[in-house]
Amino acid sequence: MAVDIKKRILIVTDGTDSIQVIAKSIISALPGCRIKLCDAESFTGTDILPVQAFFLGCEKSGPASFAYLSQMLAHINLAGRPCGIFSTSGKALKYLSGLVKDSEAALGEPLLAMDSEIKPAALKKWLKEILK
Repeated sequence: MAVDIKKRILIVTDGTDSIQVIAKSIISALPGCRIKLCDAESFTGTDILPVQAFFLGCEKSGPASFAYLSQMLAHINLAGRPCGIFSTSGKALKYLSGLVKDSEAALGEPLLAMDSEIKPAALKKWLKEILK
């Protein structure tokens, strides 16, 4: 008997419009996965425990809503768990990269979307690299 287990993925964002657009594009590009999208303000530590991969996105560096997420990632071991970061800002990507470092998650190449529009082929290639 075959059991169909869908990959579980978490996407945490700052809730801004441009980042929500990117997050929804990610969801659309991964139809075979169970994905939870949540704003950083409503994120709890138990959200990340059952997922096989996670994504973080924010528009600006150091949003106040990421305070709890930042503290949690500094004290949890996610060694080898795939992580993708995305933003419309290079400074925000540097911030997110530093945020993930202590958790030892397997951070993939950051996704910089200049205007929240991403070509589907480029998005699928990025996701394939993160989720390999």
